Amino acid sequence: MFSVEDLAVPVQDGATGPNGTSGTTGTTGTTGTTGTTGTTGTTGTTGTTGTTGTTIRARLYHPVEPHWAQPAPALVYFHGGGFTVGSVATHDAICRMFARDAQCAVLSVDYRLAPEHKFPVAVNDAFDALRWLHENAAAYGIDASRIALGGDSAGGTLATVNAVLARDAGIPIVLQLLIYPGTSSHQQTGSHARLANGYLLAGTTIQWFFSQYLRCAEDRVDWRFAPLDGTLGAPDFSGVAPAWIAIAEYDPLSDEGAAYADKLRAAGNAVTLVRYDGMIHEFFKMGGYVPEVAQAHADAAAALRAAFGIE
Repeated sequence: MFSVEDLAVPVQDGATGPNGTSGTTGTTGTTGTTGTTGTTGTTGTTGTTGTTGTTIRARLYHPVEPHWAQPAPALVYFHGGGFTVGSVATHDAICRMFARDAQCAVLSVDYRLAPEHKFPVAVNDAFDALRWLHENAAAYGIDASRIALGGDSAGGTLATVNAVLARDAGIPIVLQLLIYPGTSSHQQTGSHARLANGYLLAGTTIQWFFSQYLRCAEDRVDWRFAPLDGTLGAPDFSGVAPAWIAIAEYDPLSDEGAAYADKLRAAGNAVTLVRYDGMIHEFFKMGGYVPEVAQAHADAAAALRAAFGIE
């Protein structure tokens, strides 16, 4: 039985981040919606309240009926979209794929978006969702000791930043699954120069996303925006979860993804970097049109199963 449930996850109201840094104040987020029965599962609604009353929506997928005596591992997933667009709906298919093929629960997080909610609100929402799942795992049939973080593009940024924050908070993470992540404070790499036009993700689009998300020039060098080369508040990157990183041959972000893999390795972390030749940014969502995407899906699901200890 495949089940899907929309949850209202409590988050801080934008005042401070998990490491005490200042954020911006936002409005009350979505509390979840009730859907109708679908072909592959059912959607219900439940909710919890935080101290401020602010919540965001998160969608929880279970590949089988939750079994509290045998809790399942979970992937906390952050969608891409330049911190400005995207939702649990745009990434519903990929999250269903991960739940089915990796045999894990998936919590897809509808973090608040720019320009209404600027940096670092998305980072804070992502961490609050992770912490909430870790604290409430047993209630949803999830094994709190087997949680992975994942995301594509901007969601990959959030995943890897939260792998560091989780380490510092004592939340065990078994894998960070980073799909063409954005990691740099600038767009001055060879792949940005070669692929700025004509390959779906244009250089001007990247700059527009960042102009919506960042509050000021200082945010651009904050490590939580640019984990590769951000210097403001930059932490030690040793001792974080192993990483599986996918990059695409014709993606402007490919060089910074590869450089970030090198950075994690240099800090002593286990890293698997896979380049998918012939692919462009967003290719993970093109499985219905590009047959070669199936191999990337299989590789990512296999990495998750290995991290979760699933045969």
